[in-house]
Amino acid sequence: MKQPSLFPANTDSGRHRQSRIKPTDLNPSQLEAATTVDGPVLVIAGAGSGKTRTLVYRLVHLVEQGVPPDDILLLTFTRKAAQEMVGRAVHLLDGSCQKVMGGTFHAIANLLLRRYAHYAGYASNFTIIDRGDAEGIINLIKSSLDLGGAGKRFPSKRVIVNIISGAVNKSQPFDELVASQHIHLLEFITDLHRIRDHYHQFKRDHGLMDYDDLLVHLRNVLADHEAVRHEISARFRYLMVDEYQDTNHLQAEIVRLIATDHDNVMVVGDDSQSIYSFRGADFRNIMDFPKIFPGTKIIRLEENYRSSQKILETTNAIIEHAREKYTKKLFSNIAGGEKPALFAARDEGEQARYVAGKIAELHQQGAPYHDMAVLFRSGYHSYKLELELTNRQISFEKRGGLKLTETAHVKDIISYLRLVVNMQDTLSWNRILLHLPKVGPRTAQKIVAAVSGAEDPLTGLEGFQAAPAWRDEFQELVKMMHDLRGSTDPVAQFERIMAYYQPVFERLYHDDYPVRGRDLEQLKTIIGDYKNLRDFLDDASLDPPDLTADPVLAPEQGKLVLSTVHSAKGLEWDTVFIIDLADGKFPSAHSIAFPDQFEEERRLLYVAATRAKSRLFLTYPRETISPDRSRHYATISPFLAQLSAGLINNVSGGSGFYGAYGSSSLKFSSSAMNHGGDPDQACTVNVQERQQVAAGEKITTTEMLAPGMTVKHGFFGSGQVKKIVGDKAVDVFFPRYGMKTLRLDYAKLELA
Repeated sequence: MKQPSLFPANTDSGRHRQSRIKPTDLNPSQLEAATTVDGPVLVIAGAGSGKTRTLVYRLVHLVEQGVPPDDILLLTFTRKAAQEMVGRAVHLLDGSCQKVMGGTFHAIANLLLRRYAHYAGYASNFTIIDRGDAEGIINLIKSSLDLGGAGKRFPSKRVIVNIISGAVNKSQPFDELVASQHIHLLEFITDLHRIRDHYHQFKRDHGLMDYDDLLVHLRNVLADHEAVRHEISARFRYLMVDEYQDTNHLQAEIVRLIATDHDNVMVVGDDSQSIYSFRGADFRNIMDFPKIFPGTKIIRLEENYRSSQKILETTNAIIEHAREKYTKKLFSNIAGGEKPALFAARDEGEQARYVAGKIAELHQQGAPYHDMAVLFRSGYHSYKLELELTNRQISFEKRGGLKLTETAHVKDIISYLRLVVNMQDTLSWNRILLHLPKVGPRTAQKIVAAVSGAEDPLTGLEGFQAAPAWRDEFQELVKMMHDLRGSTDPVAQFERIMAYYQPVFERLYHDDYPVRGRDLEQLKTIIGDYKNLRDFLDDASLDPPDLTADPVLAPEQGKLVLSTVHSAKGLEWDTVFIIDLADGKFPSAHSIAFPDQFEEERRLLYVAATRAKSRLFLTYPRETISPDRSRHYATISPFLAQLSAGLINNVSGGSGFYGAYGSSSLKFSSSAMNHGGDPDQACTVNVQERQQVAAGEKITTTEMLAPGMTVKHGFFGSGQVKKIVGDKAVDVFFPRYGMKTLRLDYAKLELA
């Protein structure tokens, strides 16, 4: 028996009306996109090119051409975006646009599954559970299977939910995802399978769906039930999808299935802004759209309404070197603006001082703090800058990552450090005592009382009678506190704390301690810049003043924004600083061996740079300090090294500038070498017989190279091949920059 339609059929045939789109409303490319009605359309919308305006006018145009509003489905990534677009269409046309079905993929899936859930084995009154509910169920299952509890080094409920959800959103086999992203949890793989299976069964038994289930079940219903697929395809004759580059494989499948009977799909996005692969977004969706929908019309929106032309010339050059892209060149009619500025700092400390000083200078010239932002690749890259801003009493808001003292593991270390300075700090005592196994709040309070009541807190700690079950761990704590008292070097004190804390750290954060460990390495680097702990602790904990108390500053009430690039997408500021643009930091060192990840890092920088309207500052440290306190010479990001001279202004500090855009007066020193050793000795190798390659010829494959050959790079200069690494990579020693692993796809090496 045929199921009734999801909604009553629209009997209004519609009348063609005179278009309300005026020539001045849209530029030619926007107008073409807005007035293309039938067939598949891919709109490549460059940053700041007015894609939302284009989508709104297309909604209006479709209705004006007689398309019933409730035949249109608008898919977005936020409810706010859908509401804004439909609302603007209503304002431009009339109330009929309210009938457009608009919402997120998950919201539309929920609506459709209320009608078709029985095809997935669910009743229509299923309950949607959120992340907290899912973690609660996982906890319950862990307990029932006796996999959790005190003293058991089993993954937490949060990590288990991340793994289950990640496998769904990335369309990746469960075991493969664990092996690639949680390799330290492979020993639990059998039990993780059991938990996952019990979790899915629990949801079915209780009529529950999590967010991922909404997509999975809708995709399955559409794919497995032809009658349903045709009914929904006939119901929504025109699809529009915003931010298509952010779709995962499941969402792309849903779009293809809904468009089964007509292919009237317009997707809008920017391949150059595809940066969310860690969430499951698939770059291939937008690149392969013309293959999935043959006959696709591709329209490019290239006029930018945000940034000055000088900034766009740089952003165009950054993305021009992308391995795979839809070619486009953004342009702007915005007058004025400055060339992007590049500052090569001596080290991370000078970088922080330069950025904070420039922010203070611009603010004094009238630039509001809230119209400036500092962007970075990873949350911990801003730690030194945070301290510098705090010292200068510049209020800031950090997004996309916790502040230095807000992560639990960093709070742990700071608690130990505070006790070195003040053994009467009962809050810190309470925190670290609870790290002891089998010590609960009551016992911790007794120990704190003994410490506080003693003339010498350490003597009071030492005299407390620990229970046999945790006596050994307690004695280790006492010994560490004695050792700390005998040291005055902040780094040595940190290292002694870590010797004690490492097993505690792995026990408390056993499911993700490798990731958290990077924060502690950065903390050690920062502490190393201080002569005493008191100064560090004051800087780390000092709160900025309350700006609203100052009648002069009260009207502004805005804060400087510090943000990861991922959290900054879709936003804009008049002035943008991008920091830590050094090779190994941006791009991340982890991406070097993976071409797809390396290319996403390039797109990430493009997204960061296109946030700026009038001013763009790019900075990097020429020297970094590793966790073992050794100093390493840092080179400019390869994404900037590829840029032509003249695009960026070199704004050298007092220490001078050495890089792609300034003097090449850098003197080689063995301390700056990444691989150590005397430069002359390092370059001495037995030259193998050269292959038949002419001087100046582009090197495209390692078959053209041999160890000992001299090659030339556009930025690093002349260097000597040391090792062939795979089919497309080579280790080259450059006298000024040390050893570099270069991929021939990007390096553009020539035979010297």
